[in-house]
Amino acid sequence: MVAAHHRKWIGDRMTQTTTDQADQRIAKMTDKPPFWRDVRKLSWGFQIAVLSIVLFVLYILYNNVRVNSQNLGIPINFDFLGQPSGFTIPANPLRETQAVKHAFVQGYLNTLRVAVVGLLLSTILGIAVGIGRLSGNWLIRNLTRIYVEIIRNIPLLGIVMFSYLALVLSVLPKTEDSWSLGALFLGNNRGMTVPWITGSMPLFLGLVLVAGIIAWAVRTWRQKTSERTGEPGREMLWSVPIFLLIVFWGAVILGNGLTTPSLEGRKVEGGMTMQPEYFALLVALVLYTASHIGEIVRGSIQAVPKGQNEAASALALSSWQRMRHIVLPQALRVAVPSLGNQYLNLVKNSSLGFVISYFELVKVTSTTIGNRSPAVPAYMLMMCLYLATSLVVSALVNYANRRMQVAS
Repeated sequence: MVAAHHRKWIGDRMTQTTTDQADQRIAKMTDKPPFWRDVRKLSWGFQIAVLSIVLFVLYILYNNVRVNSQNLGIPINFDFLGQPSGFTIPANPLRETQAVKHAFVQGYLNTLRVAVVGLLLSTILGIAVGIGRLSGNWLIRNLTRIYVEIIRNIPLLGIVMFSYLALVLSVLPKTEDSWSLGALFLGNNRGMTVPWITGSMPLFLGLVLVAGIIAWAVRTWRQKTSERTGEPGREMLWSVPIFLLIVFWGAVILGNGLTTPSLEGRKVEGGMTMQPEYFALLVALVLYTASHIGEIVRGSIQAVPKGQNEAASALALSSWQRMRHIVLPQALRVAVPSLGNQYLNLVKNSSLGFVISYFELVKVTSTTIGNRSPAVPAYMLMMCLYLATSLVVSALVNYANRRMQVAS
C-alpha cells in the first residue's frame, strides 16, 4: 500500500516536472528575441541607416554648393526669376525686357505642345503599326516590320538631327515653291501651316471638353440600352455626330471661326504655322515612339487567347469588328503599363529639341544661364517641372490601368 502510494507520488511529481518544463519552453518561445535577432527591427534599422547616409550625402553636396557659390559670389536662390530674360523666342511674343519666369513659362508651354501632340500621334501610329505587324497582307506586314526594325534601332538624337537637317532644311522647298494641299496644308522650309481656329481659344477648348463629356454620356447610354434590349447600340453613329454638332454650333455662337493657309507672294497668310524646329522634333518623336508602341501592341494582341478570336469568327464578325470589339480592348488592357513607360520617355525625350534650337524647357534654361542666371537653381527648377509633368502622366496612366483591370 505504501509502495503504491509512493509510486503515485513519484508519477505526479514527474508529470508536474514535465509540465513545468513545457511551460518554461513555451515561455522562452513567446519571449521577444533580442534586437540583433529580430528581423523586423533589423529591417527598420537598415532602412534608417540607409536613409541617414543618403541625407548626410545630400547635406554635404548642398553645403559644398552653398559654400562654393558664396565664395564665387553666385546666388543660389530664385531671385533671378524676376530679372529681364534678355532674349526672345522665335514665333513667340516674349520680349527681352520680360522676366525670366515668363521665359520659363513659354519654354514649358513649348514642351507641352510637342509632348501632347506627340503622345496623340504616336499612339495612333503605334496602334496602326502593331496591327499591321500581324496583318495577313504580305506587303503591309513586311513594310511595318522594316519600319520598326530600322527606327527603333537608331538613336533618337540621330533621328532628330536627320529630321531637321535632311527633311526640313534640305527636302522641303522655299516659300515661293511651297507644297500645297488646297486649303488644308501648306509646307516649306519655314514651317508647316494648317487651318486653325480664330477667336477665344480657351472658350473653344472648354466647348470641346463639354461636347466630349456629352458625347461620352450618349455613348454610355447607347451601350446600356443595347445591353438591356439586345438591339445594336450604334454608339459611334450617335456620339460622333452629336459631338460635331455641339462643337460646330457652339463655335458659331461663341464667335470662333476657321482660318486657312494661303500663299501671298513669298508670305504665308492665315492658318497656324508650325516652326521648322517644332515640326522636325515632332516627326522624330512620333516616328521613334510609335515604333516601340507598335511592338507593345503587337505583343499584347498576341497575348489575347486565340479562342477569343475564334469565338468572334464563329459569331460571323468581320475582321474589323473582331479587332475593334474583341481583340483590341483585351490587348490594350495588357499594353497600358508598357505604354505608360513610352509616354514618359516621349515627354522627357522632348528635351532633345535643344540640339536643333527648339526653345523648349532645356533650351530656355541653358539660354537663361548663358545670360548670367545661376545654374544650380535654374536646373533645379527645370528638373522639378519635368518631374511634375511626368508624375501627372504617370497618374493618368495608372488611373486608366485601374479602370481597365478585370474585377476579380
